[in-house]
Amino acid sequence: MKLTIIGHWGAYPEAGEATSCYLLEHDGYKLLIDCGSGALSQLQHYCSLAELDAVIISHYHHDHISDIGPLQYSRLIDFDLKKTDKPLNMYGHSFDQSEFQKLAKPPHVLSFIYNEEHQSSIGPFRVTYMETDHKASCYAMRFEVEGKSLVYTADSSYKEEFANFAKNADILLCEASFYGGQDGKPYGHMNSIEAATIAQDASVKKLILTHLPHFGDNSQLVEEAKSIFGGEVCLAKKGEKFSF
Repeated sequence: MKLTIIGHWGAYPEAGEATSCYLLEHDGYKLLIDCGSGALSQLQHYCSLAELDAVIISHYHHDHISDIGPLQYSRLIDFDLKKTDKPLNMYGHSFDQSEFQKLAKPPHVLSFIYNEEHQSSIGPFRVTYMETDHKASCYAMRFEVEGKSLVYTADSSYKEEFANFAKNADILLCEASFYGGQDGKPYGHMNSIEAATIAQDASVKKLILTHLPHFGDNSQLVEEAKSIFGGEVCLAKKGEKFSF
């Protein structure tokens, strides 16, 4: 698998960057995980929009879906220009029907409900789900292929269940919207210490902190996480690639 960080900010993008968006690839299949504000501009540095096979959405807050509309337009234009003849598949949960119904623009964009209680097959990836504690219905995801695994927490306050869900993952891509000692629970988010606690309890190989705050010194998040988790810790950064 190869993971590319497209956007890593919470709420809104810093100048020239994007909110939550990640490109996951295996054997030529390209799956976009969330598609936040600024995502399409950044994504095109790493692949053309016509190359995308599918998009999966954790929840329907703006910082995770803002660029879905422009992405739909891009596939329509790429159809017309004959850059591709394959529809873009969009996967989302059905607990907000009005938002889910916006995902499809047939025939060039098709939508599918993922069953959060069962495993999905999306291209080469096996995907399992865990409901998070957030202000909207939201699902963490575990992506597995050929013995490798990535766990994406999406947006959530701390839950002990994450430790089992992320057990032995190669990468834990975990939100860290707050610094250690700050309480993110009222907002449906975690701090760096909570992210590191999940990583430690789950015995993951690498912790990538994402959905970063717009205040303070983000490098402090890493230092705080390292005080709990003995493995590798890093901040999500635009364009950074991880192969595993």
